[in-house]
Amino acid sequence: MNKTVNINLAGIFFHIDENAYSKLQRYLEAIKRSFTDSQGRSEILLDIEARIAELFNERIKDEKQVISMKEVEEVITIMGQPEDYIVDEEIFEDEPQPRQSSQSTRRLFRDTENAYIGGVSSGLSHYFNVDSLWIRLAWVGLFIFGGTGILIYILLWVLMPAAQTTAEKLSMSGKPVNITNIEQKVKEGFSSVKDSIEGVADKVKQKDFNKVGDKVQSTSRSFFDALGNIFLFCGTIFAKFFGIILMIIGASTLIGLVIGLLSLGVADIFHFPGIDFADIVNSTYLPIWVVSVLTLFAVGIPFFYIFILGLKILVNNLKSLGKIANFTLLGIWLASIITLAVFAAREVTEFAREASVTEKKGINIAVNDTLYVKMAGNEMYSNYLHRDYDFDIFHDENDQKKIYSSNVRLIFKSTKDSLASVSIERNARGNNYQNAKERATNIEYDYAFNNNELLLDAYFLTGIENKFRDQEVEITLYLPEGSIININDNTYTFHRNSSQYRDIIDNGFEEYYLKVIYDDVICLDCNDDEKFKVNIDIKDADSNFKFDEDGIQIKDEDVQVKIDSNGIDIKSKNN
Repeated sequence: MNKTVNINLAGIFFHIDENAYSKLQRYLEAIKRSFTDSQGRSEILLDIEARIAELFNERIKDEKQVISMKEVEEVITIMGQPEDYIVDEEIFEDEPQPRQSSQSTRRLFRDTENAYIGGVSSGLSHYFNVDSLWIRLAWVGLFIFGGTGILIYILLWVLMPAAQTTAEKLSMSGKPVNITNIEQKVKEGFSSVKDSIEGVADKVKQKDFNKVGDKVQSTSRSFFDALGNIFLFCGTIFAKFFGIILMIIGASTLIGLVIGLLSLGVADIFHFPGIDFADIVNSTYLPIWVVSVLTLFAVGIPFFYIFILGLKILVNNLKSLGKIANFTLLGIWLASIITLAVFAAREVTEFAREASVTEKKGINIAVNDTLYVKMAGNEMYSNYLHRDYDFDIFHDENDQKKIYSSNVRLIFKSTKDSLASVSIERNARGNNYQNAKERATNIEYDYAFNNNELLLDAYFLTGIENKFRDQEVEITLYLPEGSIININDNTYTFHRNSSQYRDIIDNGFEEYYLKVIYDDVICLDCNDDEKFKVNIDIKDADSNFKFDEDGIQIKDEDVQVKIDSNGIDIKSKNN
């Protein structure tokens, strides 16, 4: 059993095994001795420690991991052993081995030391190993043709980090970040300080230009190599743009979810006006704020990872969230999905069964009597008379909350009975038949008959505890053959005729006196054109037959036929 030691390396804390710490300490002491007389000794040592801390950080999977002898030896292998300097042989137990250096890949940074504007072109030249002159010429071409180069340059300027440390500058050039290269880079920087700033800038630029130019000439790259680099560059730019799109999608979705769902949850907790609508639909006892939080997790967590994916595309060195965080988010997501699935399944079952309750009463209208029919509104809520399928909430005269709906259908039929009658059918849904029937029974609907005038409520009410479960009211008015009826204009939207209901009165006959015959009516005060109005509309899943004053229309999947005053028009899908 070994002890562990806490160390601070380049401002980063690490837990390290005692034996590994001893070897790391001897290694750093050897490096310090080897640079005793070196120019820029402090800067070299700081850069070396920073690089060692970076390598340790890459090998740590979580904050509690202890650095062992294995990690120290891997870092020493990458950085190189200082056996070429004044070092005691006892520092290393093994025989001296040739210095090993890691194969470093190029990383994309802005080269601010050789920059004209932001260092983007110099950084790209290092990354693709081409002369920065060609990169700058490419920018000029983009500026001239379309001006897109300005946007791309600014975007790269924002996304590409600047190479500030010695390790970043070496990685930008594709050189291994070890002791030798760090020492050489720092010494180059110190030697350049001796000259004037302007002279050094010109010298560095000229030196880099000649160096890259010589390399280009010596390697004699082919046209296809250059073309490959261009495709690689375009692919990199496309990947960055794709990362930005993913970040925008993830961030905007998360922001929208947080604002929308949390606002809904807060409204439910504090009972803000309007939240009652959600309670009416909600059939479970799960509070709305809980549903909002679960939805936030179920939808938000995937989009959070989309945002992280876009961020990783843009930032190569982005650290992972860690196994604990990933598994925690996965568990929350699965729990939210399962809970919402159970919640949704229960909501669906609430509409599984349908039941109806019918009440039929006679009214004193006989043969040759005239009946006037009119819809009546609710002065406490609204006098706007129009049928729709929505619902609303209002307080009745006893200040009790009620569900208000104008989903009322009016149907006219003929009968051979001596007196007219009114049939009120209340319909509702539920998770079983008894539940649906109870809801249908609780629908409050009324009408009034006085002096041959029938006033039908254009709405119905039900208690808020019954929830909204597709409640509707269907009124069928049975009229004796030979009786006369006059219906008000405000009934228009409530008795729209269709082949399904076989209503004897078509829309357009409002405010006329109509004599009831067997399954039809005769208009008593219409002109000749209006007396013979015929409106037949038969529909099924695949075809439609319509016959009215405009002509005949027949439609099915393959053929469409229209016969009117203009002639016959036949259309086929094959034509």
